[in-house]
Amino acid sequence: MQDTVEYVIGSRVRCAGDECGRVEFVVVDPVAERLTHLVVRPDDVDDAPARLVPVHLAVAGPDGIDLNCTRARFEEFEPALQTRFLAGTEENTAFGRGDEVLAWPFYGLAVSPALTGMASGVEPRPTPTTVERIPVGEVSVRRGERVHAVDGEIGRVRGLVVVRPDSEVSHILLDEGHLWGRKRVAIPIRDVAGIDDDGVAVRLTKDEIKNLPPVDVEGLDGDSEA
Repeated sequence: MQDTVEYVIGSRVRCAGDECGRVEFVVVDPVAERLTHLVVRPDDVDDAPARLVPVHLAVAGPDGIDLNCTRARFEEFEPALQTRFLAGTEENTAFGRGDEVLAWPFYGLAVSPALTGMASGVEPRPTPTTVERIPVGEVSVRRGERVHAVDGEIGRVRGLVVVRPDSEVSHILLDEGHLWGRKRVAIPIRDVAGIDDDGVAVRLTKDEIKNLPPVDVEGLDGDSEA
């Protein structure tokens, strides 16, 4: 039997035994079919950035996830999200062209009107937007993303089932409420056609998903969101 563990998106996270936040989303290498990072957002500090945590530091259990690092080390990990500023919708109404994206350091600096195309005395007000900063070639998976069978939507993502020790993804779990009998719905990763902005596409029909065998996962029937 495979040594598997469930990573529920939204689980509580501890750093060396101390509470340090929740899993906001996870990052997967779609080619290698491996979980690579957890994105953990502290919930005890206002506006604290979500951090990109390597999955090899994480130990998932029925009452949450423990990180093999201190809180100080956790706060050194790279932010997973970055706020940028989109230029105005009309061309030359903010810094540069309307399709340019401007990062934080440029906002509020004294820039010559000749460079912005704006009249003197007009204060530019770019629109803030948040983008993911995840490794190139990898994709994020969030709880609640739609899961599409070939004949329609079948549910929403709850989390992943991962095979230890290499963090190979074996199944995608559907959220609570999608149960047939006492069987939690878990879709084999080999049947996932792709993950994009529309959600998770699966190569199975709704009936084929309903007839999938149960998955034996440590702590699967426990409460993973303490």
